[in-house]
Amino acid sequence: MKLAVFDFDSTLMDGETIDFLAEPLGLKDKVAAITEMAMKGELDFFESLVMRVKLLEGLEELKVNEICHNLPFMPGAEETIKALKKDDIIIVVFSGGFRNATGYAKKVLGFDADFSNTLHSKNGILTGLVGGEMMFSHSKGDMLKRIQNILGVSSDETMVVGDGANDLSMFKYAKTKIAFCAKEILKKEANIIIEEKDLTKILEFI
Repeated sequence: MKLAVFDFDSTLMDGETIDFLAEPLGLKDKVAAITEMAMKGELDFFESLVMRVKLLEGLEELKVNEICHNLPFMPGAEETIKALKKDDIIIVVFSGGFRNATGYAKKVLGFDADFSNTLHSKNGILTGLVGGEMMFSHSKGDMLKRIQNILGVSSDETMVVGDGANDLSMFKYAKTKIAFCAKEILKKEANIIIEEKDLTKILEFI
C-alpha cells in the first residue's frame, strides 16, 4: 500500500468538530442532530453543512481556533500514523469539517496533507458562510481520484478509513475500505469493519 486516506471527524478525532464549535453558542444538541442525519445518509451533506455553519454565525474566530486546537484525537491516532509513515505510506486527511482543525492536527499527528473546508469570517467573527474542497457528498471521491492520478497510485495501493455517508464516494477508489466505528450505510460498502475506538486495529489489516 502506498496511500492511506483518513476521514477526520469521528475517525482521526473523537467527535465532530462542528458539534464542539456549537457548544459555546448553546447549540450543540441542535447541530449534533443535523450531523447525525447527514452521517447516516438521511440528509444531503452539502445542505447539512450549510445549515450547521449558519448556526455558528457570530462565533469569534479566536474561540474557533481555541476549540480546534484542543480536540480529542481518537485513541491510537498518533501511533497508527507513525506506523504507516514508517512504511513510507503517504497519509492524507479529507474532512467535511474545517481547516482550523485539520491544519492543526497535521502539525501534531504528522500526516502529509489535509483537504477540508474554510469557515468564512469578517473582522474576526464567523459570518455563517463556508467554502472549500469538501463541501459535497462526492468531494472525497473526486479528490482521491485526483491525488491518485498525481501520485501515480492505483486503487489497489490505496486504503481509505471513514465513518459516515460522506465517506462513501472515496470507497469506490480504494481496494482497502475500512469502516471505523461507522454508520450502517458505510459498513455495507466496507471490506473491513472495526467497532472498537482504537485506530491501531487498522494495522492488523496492512
